[in-house]
Amino acid sequence: MALAFMIISQVLPAFAQDLEHSFCTQDAMVVLDASGSMSHDSWRTGSESAHTISRIDLMRYALGKVLPRVSRFRRVGLMSYGPTVVPGLFNQCDNIELNLRPTPNAAARIMASVKSLVPAGGTPLTRAVERGAEVLDYRNKPGVIVVLTDGEDTCGGSPCRVGKELHAFAEQLTIHVIGLRVKGLSEKDEERIPETQCLADYNGGLYLVPETTDDLIAALEKILGCPRVSRHGLIER
Repeated sequence: MALAFMIISQVLPAFAQDLEHSFCTQDAMVVLDASGSMSHDSWRTGSESAHTISRIDLMRYALGKVLPRVSRFRRVGLMSYGPTVVPGLFNQCDNIELNLRPTPNAAARIMASVKSLVPAGGTPLTRAVERGAEVLDYRNKPGVIVVLTDGEDTCGGSPCRVGKELHAFAEQLTIHVIGLRVKGLSEKDEERIPETQCLADYNGGLYLVPETTDDLIAALEKILGCPRVSRHGLIER
């Protein structure tokens, strides 16, 4: 009897932890900006006060902190844009790559792709989001897109138009946007609502503007994490 009690007491906490995340049923697609501007410096905060790191390295660091846990309970994929697909050709708006379809336990594979990216090229953000939605089969099932970017579309795309169109075809698609380099711009730029925010506004998502590395990690955890189940069977965030 004592042995049985010891086994149960060890198994239940692990079971309860898994149960917390059992309602994470929607596939997620991370759409990562790897355009030329992502090689520029990010912010100076906390332990980083003595030096700055590039925006792409900041994204790598934050994703590396969040994905190993999140990908245990959610199928996650990666779409990137920026580096030219064919070396030597500078068609900067035809540079979108599906690195990985939503896959269980995808953290290691996603991070390998993210670490190999060398920022370059333009920012076909809107088309990358459209392709991400197609991969998620958004017309037939719910899904989540997480856009990580430091700017606006530079390839003629209209996030507001596309955001509205995606919502018209699929109310179950959620699009979140995390925008770097928004704070600290000119007062005129800060007052202007980024057009990229339309993607979130039309599709039930969040538009988040982290100002520190901890903010960025918390933002990723919030939008990629799964609902929790309370002891009373209620779904919580």
